[in-house]
Amino acid sequence: MSQLVFKKDPLQIITFQSYGTDNHFYMRGRALEDETINLEQKGLFGLFINSWKRFETDEIKHTELKITLPNGTILKTTTDDHGYFKVDENVEGLTNLADDDGWLNFEVAYNNVNIKRSIQNSNCFIGELLIPSAKADYGVISDIDDTIIHTGVVSTLKWKVLLNSIFKNAGNRIPLEGAAEFYFKLHRGQSGHNANPIFYVSHSPWNLYRYLEFFLRQHTFPKGPILLRSFKDIFKKKSGDQPQKQIEIINILKTYPTLQFILIGDSGERDADIYIDIAKTYPDQVSAIYLRSVKHKKKMMRVRGLFENYNQTPVLLVESSAQAIEHAKKHGFIAS
Repeated sequence: MSQLVFKKDPLQIITFQSYGTDNHFYMRGRALEDETINLEQKGLFGLFINSWKRFETDEIKHTELKITLPNGTILKTTTDDHGYFKVDENVEGLTNLADDDGWLNFEVAYNNVNIKRSIQNSNCFIGELLIPSAKADYGVISDIDDTIIHTGVVSTLKWKVLLNSIFKNAGNRIPLEGAAEFYFKLHRGQSGHNANPIFYVSHSPWNLYRYLEFFLRQHTFPKGPILLRSFKDIFKKKSGDQPQKQIEIINILKTYPTLQFILIGDSGERDADIYIDIAKTYPDQVSAIYLRSVKHKKKMMRVRGLFENYNQTPVLLVESSAQAIEHAKKHGFIAS
């Protein structure tokens, strides 16, 4: 009787673009089996299968990984119960290892050379860490959902979010008109030659990381760290806890205490509440707040009321990217 042999998927490591300083190396990622997800997949059934693969992952648990920096420095970490890993180390002289835009490239590999599994890329996976230039005028922290990409988060039952995430490929998702141009101008700053850092923060789970990274690259948004959250953070959240997005933004501000930031979000969900709270807590670090208007009368009225007596920093409820660009020119954020 013949015996069926099921071939196991090869192993891979997904590195999430992160950020650090001259002496602080901080990055995250995940070790998984490769499910061969095609981000440009077309056809309803194919898109559904890809979406299932993004959430039904086969993680590689409790496995040691090795990170090698360009100067030969080696760091080690171990994956957790869900295949995630984090490296948070003090390492001196990282700025000298980065390129002109502040990106530091490094290699990640499975440290156990005796793993009896096929490993992609000859067990060499490239990671990127952003170290903002000391010459940066400011940084930008931006939401993703309904700020630069249509998701439908203001719909009552959130059905548009589910529909868009499952049945649309990343290449066909449409960014909000003019958003990429606005972000590029902010990235290049008033001189037109800056490398102001851009940070993308979302409530989306890490399972959508490659999907969102592909979308941003496909539509020529400036490259920047993409900060998401895990499903376990979604379900263990207690009443009164700060939203994960707020925690991530505060971590960025604390990492770069001398850098000011422009906060960009939308008026549909919690961005307005989070941003005004951060601006009041860190008044010296928030230069402006931009909130995309949404087609929801009650939500817009609430947001307008929230900022009615607030005049600490410039706030604009954005109707179009052209309006935001003019406002940014007026306040000296971008070239006239």
